Parts: sequence; C-alpha cells; structure tokens
Amino acid sequence: MTYSRTLLKCRSSHNLDKYSKSLLGSGIASKEWDDSLKVANNPSSRGAGAKQKAYAFFEIIRPINCLMIGFGVVIGEIIALNGRLILVPATVGFLVAFFLMAATMVLNDYHDIEIDRINNPRRPIPSGMVSPREALSYSFLLAIIGLVFAAFTNMSGFIVAAFALGLMMYYNTRGKRTGFFGNILVSICVALPFVYGGIVVNSVKPILGLFSIMAFLSNLGREVTKGVMDVDGDASKGVKTIAVLHGSSKASRIAALFFSLAVLISPIPIIFNMISTLYIPLVAVADVGFIASSIVFVKNPSRSNAKTVKSLALIWMTIGLAAFVAGSYNI
Repeated sequence: MTYSRTLLKCRSSHNLDKYSKSLLGSGIASKEWDDSLKVANNPSSRGAGAKQKAYAFFEIIRPINCLMIGFGVVIGEIIALNGRLILVPATVGFLVAFFLMAATMVLNDYHDIEIDRINNPRRPIPSGMVSPREALSYSFLLAIIGLVFAAFTNMSGFIVAAFALGLMMYYNTRGKRTGFFGNILVSICVALPFVYGGIVVNSVKPILGLFSIMAFLSNLGREVTKGVMDVDGDASKGVKTIAVLHGSSKASRIAALFFSLAVLISPIPIIFNMISTLYIPLVAVADVGFIASSIVFVKNPSRSNAKTVKSLALIWMTIGLAAFVAGSYNI
C-alpha cells in the first residue's frame, strides 16, 4: 500500500513538472512565474534559515547607499541652518530618503534579475534567497513607508519625494536601458537630497544648489565607471551604456571628465565666501582622490579596475560630504 502511494506521488509530481514546463515553453506562464520556479528549485532558497533570509532582505536594499542618501538630506539641513541640527526634521528627512532609496534599490534588483545572473549571481534574487514576488512586495512596502514620512515634512517636501520616487521607478522599468540617460537620472536622484534637506527646513540656499551640482557630476562619473564594470551583462540585455556603445577606453575618459568637472567646481564656495575655511582640507583630499582615480582608470580601463575606481569614488564623495558639513560652521 505504501509503495503504491509513493508511486502515485512520484507520477503526480512528474506530470505537474511536465505541465509547468510545457506552459513555460509555450510562453503562457509569465516571466514572474518562470523566475519563481527557478528560485523554488534553488537549494539555497529552500534551505535558507531565518537569519540568512533576514540578511538577504537587509542586503537587497544596499544599506550603505540608503544611509548615504539619508545623511545627504541631514547634511543639506545642517548647511541650510548654518551648522545647526534640529532633531525632528533631521530624523524625518533621513527616513524619507532612506526608505525611498531602499524601495528603488529592491525594485532595481527585481528588474535586473537576468543581468545579475551574469554580473552578480550572489545577489539575493539570483542566488535564490529572495523570490521576485517577495522583492516586488518588499519594494512597494518600503515606498509606502517613505511617502508616509514625507507627508510629515511639508507640501513641497512631499511633492519632491514623490517626484524622486517616480523618477527612480521610471529608471528601473525603462530608463536604465537607455544607458547614459539612465546614468543622468540616477545622478539627479543622488544630487537631490541636499536641496531636499533645505526644502524640509524651509531654507534653500545657493550653496545647496552648488553642492548638488558637484554631487551630480561626481556620481555621473561613477555611473559611467560602473558601466565598464557591468559591460558584459549590460550588452547581453541591450543596455546602451557608453561602455557598451563606445568601448571601455572611451567610457573611462568620459568618467574622468565628469570627476574633473566636479573638482574644478569645488573651489567656488571658498572663492565667493559661501562657506568657511574648514571646508578646504577635506575637499582637497576628495579632489586629489578623484584626480588620482581618474588617471589610474584612464591608464587601465579594465573591469577589475573599474570596480576599484567605483568604490574609491564613493569614498571621495563621502569625504566631500564631510567637507561641506565642516564648512557649514562659522559661515
């Protein structure tokens, strides 16, 4: 009796597998179902413990990016208030940026499943730790939380937050495949938090706009650099980055150009007495770092070197943030 039941289960499982495969082969099943089946058949997904699963949900939001964007808003508030920090608007502004960035990072991974299977197979979705359906639901929840916090700022703050979210949703669904235009969209969203900080505290100053331009240019260089690192996966999915269209060598020179433009603009706040001299030492370190990274990258535009320069650019951008915070005192 036991043998017959086991045989019946095996036959049922075999028939179900054949049926699902025939559906996938005929195109009836959706892409999400296809991805879910792949994840379900992944041993790492089935055997993942609660801690591993929790870490995967933490990893997929790219927490460092979220923290930097959140602190960008806080820094914008500090600069707008001449070095002062008011706890409530700083906390709310930070949380708006953190959760909206987290939502877009998860959505980015959802739309990048096939690319990440080539470029980053250990990411939470392609590794099977997070299913596509889970990622989509998670992204929606994070976006709602971010917009709820934005509603506690002011009307302008809510509108700008919703605009930024819409911009990144467009980037993830369609804009990314445009290549350089997609790089511009991402860089706008990276530059926006500093002005957003001023909006939250109702004090938007010219220095915030200047700092946003510098952040825009340096991040644009970093995005072009990232295109060199991801050139194989991007080419396979038709993403028209500069590296895909014109080669890694030309992409490295264009990235260096944007880094250099950010460096050229950096003395303006001091020249026009917009910021204190405390700004100078830190921004000098960031400028030297950008110049050195540009030279190294142009000389060797390999994928491994692009990965290094991309990481270094984030360090120089962080030091640049610290320079503006320091310079906001004694203005």
